[in-house]
Amino acid sequence: MRVVIAGQGYVGLPLAVRAAEQGHQVIGYDIDEARIGRLASGQSYVEDISSERLAAVVATGRYKATSSARECGGFDIGIITVPTPLRDGAPDLSYVEASARMLARFLQPGATVVLESTTYPGTTEELVGPILEEGSGLIAGRDFHLGFSPERIDPGNETWDIVTTPKIVAGIDEVSLKVVQEFYDTIVDTTVPVSSPREAEMAKLIENTFRHVNIALINEMAMVAHDLNIDIWQAIDAAASKPFGFMKFTPGPGVGGHCLPIDPSYLSWRVQRTLGRNVRFVELANDINNHMPDYVVRRLVAAFNTRQRAVSGSKVLLLGLAYKKNTGDARESPATRVAELLLEMGAELSAADPHVVEAVPALAKVRRCELTAEEVAAADAVILLTDHDEFDLELVRANARYVMDTRRRMSGENVEVI
Repeated sequence: MRVVIAGQGYVGLPLAVRAAEQGHQVIGYDIDEARIGRLASGQSYVEDISSERLAAVVATGRYKATSSARECGGFDIGIITVPTPLRDGAPDLSYVEASARMLARFLQPGATVVLESTTYPGTTEELVGPILEEGSGLIAGRDFHLGFSPERIDPGNETWDIVTTPKIVAGIDEVSLKVVQEFYDTIVDTTVPVSSPREAEMAKLIENTFRHVNIALINEMAMVAHDLNIDIWQAIDAAASKPFGFMKFTPGPGVGGHCLPIDPSYLSWRVQRTLGRNVRFVELANDINNHMPDYVVRRLVAAFNTRQRAVSGSKVLLLGLAYKKNTGDARESPATRVAELLLEMGAELSAADPHVVEAVPALAKVRRCELTAEEVAAADAVILLTDHDEFDLELVRANARYVMDTRRRMSGENVEVI
């Protein structure tokens, strides 16, 4: 099949490479010219796809990266894997809309369009479908197939990848579902069909809201436990010994990426707009998780106060800018908020992260450095925000004056764990 995948990020690129490896003719479309240049030369910027693997599919001629919409014509399957950010608390579906309009220009009878971008229930049928129909003059379900299959990418997960993770699939009618499922059966080991795109869209939001709420719960427990002089980490480990009725979550400096800071708010927005009521768990989880970076900074200020130091003028070394260990994904990373707060207080900031190689505009005033004994020793405080495996934590512990460890990876008299 000729497959066009709009969006070549953490979701679209692994899908494109896998589809090409399975024999499909794939066009990877993205409006970012810098990305296209790297992809065309076989250089990957996504940890889950090595440059060697990317170069191999480029060499076969079955994968081509392009920023030219003209090269997207004649597709059998068109897939939308673009970002869906929040703007002022409301869903921004402009990237989805632009991709749908682009695909509509080349939509032919019998072709299929699948939305993978996470969004609120109803988007596939109420937004994407009408755009495709208006731009093509065709009718969804009669002339072309339409479906939704939520992405389940977990960057850096070596066990559950795009192939081994079950894939939810849905279509607007039985024929659409059949075509969508048959395509993804060539990509993944297991497909999970549901009756309509709405159920599939809701399933994705349930998955992310479940994690968001439970992380918020344990983050609040961590703050309470600290004030009660209780070792929250020991308590969590003890609770996790229960073989049923408990799932272990751990505290941290906040949540990041696209899924947790963004996706549950799509559900909250949809419910408020459609039903006129709030999803209280989502709003409470947002409040707790969004303020964890503030809590980390407050704890640092308190630690400085006990040492009769001010944050202003102090040198602080941040370890990790990505939201998740062993990845370069800095989207919505809590490290950004921590850095912003410390800069506002007058701290001199440095940061080490071997995975985040692309510039992060919000961190332009933060000096990037390598993790060395000299850098650690020169800092008045070190904050471990992302526990990448590459970090030599023994070097940190041995040379740091003070460490705030938000991941419980170190111990010692100079280490404080949130």
